[in-house]
Amino acid sequence: MLEKLPKVNQWRSDFLIEVFILFLSIRGRINFLQLARYGKYKQQRYRQQFEKPFDFLAFNKELTLSQGSGKYAIAFDPSYISKSGKKTPGVGRYWSGCANQAKWDLEIGGLAAIDIENHTAFHLEAVQTLNDSDQSLSDWYAGVIADRKDILSAISKYLVADAWVSKKPFTHNIIVSGMHLISRLRDDANLMYLFKGEPTGNKGRPRKYTGKITINDIDKEYFTLVSQYEDATVYAAEVYSKALKRNIMLAHVTYEKESGKDARKLYFCTDVSMDPADILLYFQSRYQIEFLCRDGKQYTGLNDSQARSENKLHFQFNA
Repeated sequence: MLEKLPKVNQWRSDFLIEVFILFLSIRGRINFLQLARYGKYKQQRYRQQFEKPFDFLAFNKELTLSQGSGKYAIAFDPSYISKSGKKTPGVGRYWSGCANQAKWDLEIGGLAAIDIENHTAFHLEAVQTLNDSDQSLSDWYAGVIADRKDILSAISKYLVADAWVSKKPFTHNIIVSGMHLISRLRDDANLMYLFKGEPTGNKGRPRKYTGKITINDIDKEYFTLVSQYEDATVYAAEVYSKALKRNIMLAHVTYEKESGKDARKLYFCTDVSMDPADILLYFQSRYQIEFLCRDGKQYTGLNDSQARSENKLHFQFNA
């Protein structure tokens, strides 16, 4: 993989291989002190080399395409990073899923290639959140993806993200970047049936919609039955989303519970030609990126960096 990348000479290649082996070998905390203790170089060299840029996205793209099945989706998921200190760049209040509250530390936005057929995830790049006070988090996340659209779209044109991104600004920015978003809508989303009748020939704008969709009582003549299991029934149709201001392919899933109170979830894709069964498959596969974050924190020092430099932090996160 390193030989395929430009501007990676022999000594840099040897250093990277040494670092990757150490990250896979060291048990316990992984920081500059530990790298110097178990590695071939002194601590100062690790600090200097971490400061130099390395194209992890291009490296991981080559690794993914050579090892995966060929059927991918791009997953994006922010992850909370615990980091002490007040001088670290990007420190602020970010949401911690474990604590179920916002905490004062760091955050990274993880990009991964989900291998749909092999049910696993390949890490692509972790980008530290560095938005300013005038920029919302969703705008920052969309900008991160837009800046990498050429490489990401070469892997897959579908981006899968959690339900909190299903808003118009984020969705619009993703589509402008040349990709399609797969996500989940709010349970009370405002959706409209599309008018599919013949034009009346009368004056005025042609009719677009025939009424609002009642989530708990959909028109089964308009929707198409996709699949039916013991505990779930899936219907799909092309509808209009008022929140996203566009037509979407909607997968309406009813989960039957023993208590008798059915739960309904709304999954969608901005590509109206996508198979509804694939929408569910892609969205459910998104969870594989969570295992990358979990394993990184538990086994390969994702929270252990001693650095206070953007470049060193970026290298540590991705290594």
